[in-house]
Parts: sequence; structure tokens; C-alpha cells
Amino acid sequence: MSERNRPVPRVGMVGGGQLARMTHQAAIALDVDFRVLARSAGDSAALVCGDVQLGDDRGLNDLLTFAKSCDVVTFDHEHVPEPVLREVEESGARVRPSRDALRHAQDKIRMRTRASELGAPCPRWRAVTTVGQVESFGAEVGWPVVLKAASGGYDGRGVWVADSVSEARTVLDRAAATETPMMVEERVPFRRELAVQVARSPYGQVATYPVVETVQRDGICHEVIAPAPGLDEDRATRAQELAIELAHALDVTGVLAVELFETDDGVVLNELAMRPHNSGHWTIEGARTSQFEQHLRAVLDLPLGSPRTTAPFVVMANVLGGEDSGVFDRYFHVMAKDPELKTHFYGKQVRPGRKIGHVTVQGDDHHALLERVRDAAAHLKGASQ
Repeated sequence: MSERNRPVPRVGMVGGGQLARMTHQAAIALDVDFRVLARSAGDSAALVCGDVQLGDDRGLNDLLTFAKSCDVVTFDHEHVPEPVLREVEESGARVRPSRDALRHAQDKIRMRTRASELGAPCPRWRAVTTVGQVESFGAEVGWPVVLKAASGGYDGRGVWVADSVSEARTVLDRAAATETPMMVEERVPFRRELAVQVARSPYGQVATYPVVETVQRDGICHEVIAPAPGLDEDRATRAQELAIELAHALDVTGVLAVELFETDDGVVLNELAMRPHNSGHWTIEGARTSQFEQHLRAVLDLPLGSPRTTAPFVVMANVLGGEDSGVFDRYFHVMAKDPELKTHFYGKQVRPGRKIGHVTVQGDDHHALLERVRDAAAHLKGASQ
């Protein structure tokens, strides 16, 4: 508990990345004590949060110590090993989402198995250990196929498109060398990628955000348009219903991000994340309740806030690092050119291709909004469109 005059809940977030940094900002307005378990004092959240424990955010001893000081423990990432989470829960800590829920975001094979059991629309897939299994699968569904590491992947890492048996062999040989479980999926012929977020509290209340369109390049999310332009109302409703069904069935507490493919026949499940997500950064300015505030409300079992948008369209673009690290020097131009645009930076060292921040703008014309965020992101990166 806090040492202030009145008791307030203390939420501890495991991991010191930008998600923890932005959750900390939401905690201030809610008057919630917020702690971070960060690996380094230079981590994104550790630079701004006043209550930081430095340690191994995947290690048992540091997590046990951290959990004892918190009323609720939640996560900036999904990489805490399941045996560690079991020990933390058995110590009496309140972990949200729970280990049983979180394992479906940690293990793609487990997620696909459970989603398929629930009747969720999934790509055809198979767990594989041999090239022969991949070859058989490719003969069944057609080439190319998509090979995925069952755990540990993000931002395109751990995903390979194989056009042939020889390419698949190369991937599986590398996986075998690191004892990485693998799965293979059909390559879904999709129109575009979508995402929907739902928050769920222990009480069972849910709040669902509009379905958004995400623009991915090289496995990295570059842009998000909320709501997804031109999405059929029935299809949007079905995507939201799917997110709610998964949140209830997996007993999720907090924010669940559901990444989807839109195909000619409907929506198909791609990935899950049980935490605030890049596809929801637009909610800081673009929704009545940001995903970060909503996550805190959910894990504390507070009444959830309204997910309604604040404008007809909200568009976000990630700012990626370029060769020139002098980002701050370029603020002036961006602010002067587009005073309505909102810029968020994560306190990260600039490296080419690294997510170092995002920009958001809202209005009536999503085409015009896209041009504005693209121009700003390119200028902040040190490049012109």
C-alpha cells in the first residue's frame, strides 16, 4: 500500500518499455501508485517513473520481491516464463492477466489450439518438427507457407515466409539449433490487416474499441487508422464479438488486443496480445478512455471507461529511428507545421528502424490525416516523404 494519508492501490508493471511509460502517465490522473520492474535505469519507463525496481523482469527472485510490494501485478510484455509466473501466483500475488490466460499470448501453438477449439476463424496450421511435415502441409494448402516460432517473436521476428522446401529446411534447422518449437500456417490471402481491443475486468465487464486498420511493413506496424475505413458494419461487429468471446473464454483481465486478417469471406484470427498494444496508441487522444487508463481500470476491477472515439477518424503513425539521432532538433518544424498533431516519444536511443515514438492526428478525412502523420513521421526520422 501507499504510505500516503489514505490507502491507494499500487499497480506494478513488469517490464520498463514504452507501454509501461504510457501506462504510468495514465496512472497519474487516476491517482494510482505505479511501480515498474525494469532491467535498466535507462529503460523507457524507468526514465520517467518515480518508483522503479531494477532487476531481471523475467527472473523469479526479482519478480517475487517486486510482487510483494504491489497490490496487482501486470505486464509490459509477455516474456515472463510460465514456471516463474506460477511461483509468483502461488506466493499469493494478484497477477492480471493470470498465468493461465497469459500463456495463450506466450505460445502460438497453444493459442491456435484453444482458438480452434472455440470455433474462432483461424488459418489452417500445424505444429511441425520436420521438413517432411512442412512439405506435406505445403502440398495440402499450397505454397508459400508461413513458419512461426511458437514463442518469443514480435515486430516480425520469429516469422518466416517459405516459398519452397529448401527455404523451410533452413528455417527449421535454425530452430532446431535453438530448440525453438515451430508451427506452420497457410499464407492467408487478405485484403488488409485489422485489430480490435477489448478490456475485461475480473467482474466480467467489457469495453470494446472500434476495429482499426493497421498498416504493416516488414513485420512492423507503421500506421493505424481508427475506425477502419469502409469496413462493413456486420464485419466490424463480428470482429468485436470475436474479441469479447476470446476475452471471456480465456479469462483475460486487462486489455486484449486481437490482430486479424480481413479476407473476402470475413475476418481471420492472426495474433493475440494481453496488454496495451501498438494498435491502440491512437486512443490517448482519440478515445474517451485511453487503452492505458482502461488497462489500469480493468486490472484494478474499477468500472471501465467509454471507448468512444473523439473524432470521425484518428490516425497514428509510428516514428522509426533513422541514421540521424537529432530528433529533438526537428520538433520545431513539426510543431510549427501542424499544431494539431500530437507527438509522443519514448526516451529511447535512436537506432535505424527502432520504434522511438508515434504521432497522432484526428479529423474528418482519413486520407488527409494519413498524409499529415506520414509527413511528420518522415521528418522526425530525418527523411522526406
